[in-house]
Amino acid sequence: MSELACYTLINQGSESEFPNEQQLKQDLEHGDSRVKAQALKKVIIMVLNGERLPGLLMTIIRFVLPSTDHTLKKLLLVFWEIWPKTSQDGKLLHEMILVCDAYRKDLQHPNEFIRGSTLRFLCKLKEPELLEPLMPSIRACLEHRHAYVRRNAVLAIYTIYKNFDQLIPDAPELIQSYLEGEQDPSCKRNAFMMLVHVDRERALDYLTGCIDQVSEFNDILQLVIVELVYKVCYANPSERPRFIRCIYNLLNSNSAAVRYEAAGTLVTLSSSPTAIKAATQCYIELIVKESDNNVKLIVLDRLISLKDLPTHKKVLEDQVMDILRVLSLADIEVRKKTLALVLDLVNSRNIDEVVMILKKEVTATSSPGETEAGDDLASYRLALVKTLHACSIRFASVAPSAVPLLLDFLTDSDTTTAENVLVFVREAIQRYPQLKGSVVSRLIEMFSHIQYVEVHRSILWILGEYCTSVEDIARVVAEIRTSLGEIPIVDSELRKQAGNEEEEDENNDDKPKGAQLVTSDGTYISQSALSTTAVKKDEKIPPIRGYLLDGKFFIAGILASTLTKLAIRYLNAVDEPSSRNSFTAEAMLIMACILHLGRSGIPKKPITEDDVERVCICIRVLAERNETMSVVFGEQSRQALASMLVAKELEEGEKKEDVTKVEVHADDGIIFQLLSGKDDFVGENKFDMSLLQATGGTGGSVQQQDKGSSKLNKVVQLTGFSDPVYAEAYVNVNQYDIVFDVLVVNQTSDTLQGLSLELATLGDLRLVERPSTVTLGPHDFANIKASIKVSSTENGIIFGNIVYDIVGSTSDRNCVILNNVHIDIMDYIQPATCTDSEFRKMWMEFEWENKINLNTNITELNEFFEHLVTSTNMNCLTPKQALTGDCGFLAANLYARSIFGEDALANISIEKPVTPEGSSDVPVQGHIRIRAKTQGMALSLGDKITSCQKR
Repeated sequence: MSELACYTLINQGSESEFPNEQQLKQDLEHGDSRVKAQALKKVIIMVLNGERLPGLLMTIIRFVLPSTDHTLKKLLLVFWEIWPKTSQDGKLLHEMILVCDAYRKDLQHPNEFIRGSTLRFLCKLKEPELLEPLMPSIRACLEHRHAYVRRNAVLAIYTIYKNFDQLIPDAPELIQSYLEGEQDPSCKRNAFMMLVHVDRERALDYLTGCIDQVSEFNDILQLVIVELVYKVCYANPSERPRFIRCIYNLLNSNSAAVRYEAAGTLVTLSSSPTAIKAATQCYIELIVKESDNNVKLIVLDRLISLKDLPTHKKVLEDQVMDILRVLSLADIEVRKKTLALVLDLVNSRNIDEVVMILKKEVTATSSPGETEAGDDLASYRLALVKTLHACSIRFASVAPSAVPLLLDFLTDSDTTTAENVLVFVREAIQRYPQLKGSVVSRLIEMFSHIQYVEVHRSILWILGEYCTSVEDIARVVAEIRTSLGEIPIVDSELRKQAGNEEEEDENNDDKPKGAQLVTSDGTYISQSALSTTAVKKDEKIPPIRGYLLDGKFFIAGILASTLTKLAIRYLNAVDEPSSRNSFTAEAMLIMACILHLGRSGIPKKPITEDDVERVCICIRVLAERNETMSVVFGEQSRQALASMLVAKELEEGEKKEDVTKVEVHADDGIIFQLLSGKDDFVGENKFDMSLLQATGGTGGSVQQQDKGSSKLNKVVQLTGFSDPVYAEAYVNVNQYDIVFDVLVVNQTSDTLQGLSLELATLGDLRLVERPSTVTLGPHDFANIKASIKVSSTENGIIFGNIVYDIVGSTSDRNCVILNNVHIDIMDYIQPATCTDSEFRKMWMEFEWENKINLNTNITELNEFFEHLVTSTNMNCLTPKQALTGDCGFLAANLYARSIFGEDALANISIEKPVTPEGSSDVPVQGHIRIRAKTQGMALSLGDKITSCQKR
């Protein structure tokens, strides 16, 4: 590409062969307007590729410049933008005098389009010698009848004054007088914007004179006014009372963009409760009334950012009920963010009103008239349940009214919501014992109406843990017997199968085996007796019995544990020996029937050895009635729950401390606003910002930037230093694409013509477009960019070569092979969090697994674990308390999510083997299991773990 500045993007197309200079001259001299336009396009592309065509300049001036065709005039504007206008010694070419005269005539042309486009072209010129003769004509365009010409004339004057103020030293006075008499909104906006940037005092004088009419201005002018007020008030806080009323008026503008900018400026300039309240109300109205979901999310993020300051948060707490109006919108992401914001703002003063609204929303999600999509509705209901859960834990007065309402969702078809409700109920009973009686009674009533094994498992645990009275224990056992059906299960199932077979034999004897029927066309067909036999409807199977027949024996272990807990409490509460023995025998009979069923072959899947062992342990506990085991089953389970809730509180408290941690340190540089320039209204350290730009940073302070984000660390050498063409690439991985910026250097004394970068990809990468062809002079260099689309998370390889021709050589095209560039999966993976139930659900659903056996030189378990988490960019879901202590083994769950929404799960199981000699230098052993939804994700992450095992 040419080193000259060009403000217009040109699509070069796929054409690689261009005509010679003589053919182009022939087309430009003797062709019609269409032929001349095509030739001029080719000339533009050749010039952009570095071709020197000095012989065409006078041809274009003589045969193309005088043309009146509008297409040619537009192309000429691009041509003069990129054509070198000076000689090698820096002096203006003599031919440019003719060009200047032509454009002076265009500035006086009767067609307003030609005048306006010419004025826009003049904004791009950097030669004052060309602009000076045109100044009278540019001034005259300010009085043209058409607004298109006037507003482009203002832009031309602004650009010329900014670059060469000596050409029009009275530009601010000229534009100020022009602004006072102008009526067109776009012209006024351009003129006012010029005054804001070149003479702020004149802009303030104009704004002061018409400050009462600001609300009646057009929205494009109002936006510039907001920008001016922000700059002035930030640089000079004493001016705030003068213009703050103007910002308040703009909060009622008809334009949503103006209201958004005015609210942001108001929050920045004033921290008074009145200003924050007005800005908050404006944000809420924008969220509710704006139709674009992206706008809603952006405005909601601004609203969320207000709560980070304590003074602003107090004002927002009073606006919670207004914020809850956003829940009336249909977008699920907006609703989730709103609930998260409300949860941070709820306090003892507004908790009752907030819970009342949330309960109405929960009821509305289960109403028959709800028309939202099923997935979004279930997700919204789940978010409401979690919000009510958090509110009830923080404020004890809410739990008695929230728990009964949420229990109705246990029979819902969405098992995720039901499971979260039970998690909430379990914690509520543990924290507020006064709710135990009503909750247990309600769960017993709903037990037989539930049809999902996941919900039944959780209810069985809660009933087994919190049923303490003899009446409740008896009711629970009766419900379990009803849900199991007739026992022994195996005998009843065999009798049922035998009865069905006898009934089928009787039906076959009573009915003929076949019959002949006559169709409508007179032909005979035979009908089988199988098709005429009535199919017997399946009788309704009790829920737990149905789970066991389907092979879901995990519930068997929970059922055995529940029966054991209930039996232990019954034995402690009842003194009569016959009742005690009868209850224990019934519990043991149920467990034995389940074991018999699991080994009988009747279920679809046999019982697992783990479940068999668990049921057998429960039978043995009831048979031996050991005091120690009675304590384990009766008390320690609840103590484990209490410990888990305490650990959860501590973890949430640590996360909250991390969020609110002050990021300003004692050795940070101090910025003195009085010593900054008048334009430094953002208060940033220029040295830090320039250092960030030099190292490839994108924002924030230097301390917050990782040294690995420097562009120099992302440069990959593609060819050797001894190759005729040296190439190196900067690989910039964005969210969904990769920008491949290649620096190509000609290390020879020849001109390389038609140099092209030919790339290919391996993996789920796709080259968007072919890189452009360039021509390199001796020892010249150029940058070639290629865009590569990424569609999934897996490792990829970019490879290819550079081909070129040497000018004057008759040999074949030369080729330089490039080094392979590996795209790392870590560029797409980000740490993420999920609940334990979500992790287990994904672990069961994901079908691709990659098991990696460890081969490392690290000898400490925690050291290896920290190294693995850092290298894989995954988040540890196992609580820190579970990883503390000195132990010979370590097990943990890791989770990450790609930028494409793909989940990656990992389970690490490692141990430190004990040697007979007691040596401590034995490396860690074990394995890591990875599960993902796609094969590429599982394999790529496994390769990464394999490569980073050793230090």
